[in-house]
Parts: sequence; structure tokens; C-alpha cells
Amino acid sequence: MISLPRHLLVGLAAAFSAFHVVLGVYTIRMPDSAVPALVAMALYAAATVLSLAPWPTLRLPMGVAAGNIGVTAVGLILVLSQLDAADENGYATWIVGAVGTLMTITAVRQRPWFAWAGIGVMVVAVLVWTGDPLQLPALGAIGGPVWVGVAHATTLTIVRASRDARLLELAEQRAAEWQAQEEAEFFERRLRLGQMDSEVAPMLRRIVTADGELTADERRECLHLEAAMRDEIRGRRLLDDRVRNAVRDARRRGVEVTLLDDGGIDDLDCTAHSRVTAVIAREIGGTTADRVVVRTAHDDDEVAVTIVGLRDADPARASEGLEEEPELDLWLEVPRQGDEV
Repeated sequence: MISLPRHLLVGLAAAFSAFHVVLGVYTIRMPDSAVPALVAMALYAAATVLSLAPWPTLRLPMGVAAGNIGVTAVGLILVLSQLDAADENGYATWIVGAVGTLMTITAVRQRPWFAWAGIGVMVVAVLVWTGDPLQLPALGAIGGPVWVGVAHATTLTIVRASRDARLLELAEQRAAEWQAQEEAEFFERRLRLGQMDSEVAPMLRRIVTADGELTADERRECLHLEAAMRDEIRGRRLLDDRVRNAVRDARRRGVEVTLLDDGGIDDLDCTAHSRVTAVIAREIGGTTADRVVVRTAHDDDEVAVTIVGLRDADPARASEGLEEEPELDLWLEVPRQGDEV
């Protein structure tokens, strides 16, 4: 795709606009009075500067576009009223070409209907002034509509091409996201199968060898393996080798451990993640609670993980008919940032 720098296009438009002003200055002695022509030049120059100004968007502000129509009407009246349509005015009718240039700029700045309105004002003004439609080509009133038409068509083509490009880019992004999701799911499935094969397969072979007759310790180990596999699904980033070992040891001591990752620590870098998991492993490894719940703090800018340990009520008191709530043994909020907890 061939593109031109914006400053080059603005420079060309400014040069064409200035050319009409030069023609007006060159023929300044031909009108009955030079003052109206000078005023028209000033209005035209101001409108051109505003139309070429770097507005936040390519689309020209509506006030400026409407002002260009006003400048067109006033400029035509000021210049043509000082000329005799029956005479050979030459370049003294510079305002006709100037209006065509100004409306072309307006059309390029995505205000085509304002541009066509300005062209309509120009054609009507010239017809009223000359009274002869055949004079339009000689006065240059045909070039303006042609350039506005070309600018309008080109602008529509560019807008449609830009819209299609955005749609294509969005489709490519969605396709890339879909592919990434598929690859992540495939990797996750392969990882889970690998873990199951390395951790669970020995026990499965033991079950087959023993024909299902397992000892009490082996049955408890099966429950621990099942809980470990559940941790891999629900714990996600709460886990590393230290946490896995600490959780396994705690369960063998009789502690009920629950790991829940709701996605609150997905954005932690390796250092912060290692610090958080080190705290989790330390607290689980040293807990005296009966139940421990480790959960990510969702939508919290300061806390990464909350660790709660509960001690069950005394069974002896429960047998006496006394209902007691579990006792809080551990409450710890692990911060997202920091060197120590």
C-alpha cells in the first residue's frame, strides 16, 4: 500500500489554496473596489487554515464545515459584486476556483455533504451573476464539482477499506485467541495426563495386583492421591513443588486441606509468585488446625492469598450435647507485594 505523509498532503492543499489568493492579489485592480476582495481573501485564508488544522480526528468539526459554507457565500458576494459579468474578468473570478478547493478539502475531511452544499451555493451564485449556464465552464465552476466528487468517492473507498481492515484485524485476533486457547487446553490435558501417569499409575497397578484388596493405609493414600489431583484442577497457581509436598504431609497428619484459585494471582511475576507459595507451604507445613482453606483474594489490589485454619470442636463436649463452633486457629493474608509477611 502506497501512502503519503500527512504533512505533504497538507502542504499541497495549502499551496493550491495560496495559489488562488495569489491570483486574487494579481488581479486586485480589476474590481471596482479592492476592499471586498481583500476581505474575501482574509475569510478564505482563515477558513483554509481551520480546515487544514490538526483536529483530534480526520473528520472536520461540524462548526468549521458549516463555516466554510458561510465563507463561500460571503466570498462569492464580495468578489462577484465588484465585477461586471459582461467583461472579460480573467483571474479576477479567483473566488470560484477557491471555493472548489475549499470544498474539496472539506470533502476530504469527511464532511462531503457540507462540501456539496458549498458547491451548490457556488453554482447558484455564478448563475445569478452571469445569467448564462454556458459561462460555468469558462469561469471554472465545473472543476470544483468534479474535484469534490473525486474526493467524496476516494474518501468513501478509504473509509470502507479501513473498516474492512479493522474487521480483518479483529478476525485475526479472534483466530489467534482461539488457537492459543486450544493449545493451552491441549497442553493442560497433556500435563494432567502426565501427572496422573506418574502419581496415580503406581497405585492403580497396585490395585490391579492386589485384586482390589488394599490395606487401610493404601486406601488412605488413594484418598490423598485423589485430593492431590483435585488440587491440580482447583489450586492451579497456588501450587508448586513446596506446596504440594506440604499439603501431602499435612493430609497424612490428618489435616483437611482445600486449595481454591479463583484467578487472583495470575498476573504475579515469578518472584512474587514464589514468595506467595513459600508462605503457603510454610503455613500448611506448620499448622496445627484440623482444616485449612487457602484461597486467592479475587479483585483485591493488596492481598494475594488468604489462609484460614479451623480447629474442630472437642468431640467429648459434642458427645455431651454441647454444640460449639469451630475455633479459628489461623488467619493470614499474604500481600501481593513485599519481601516479608
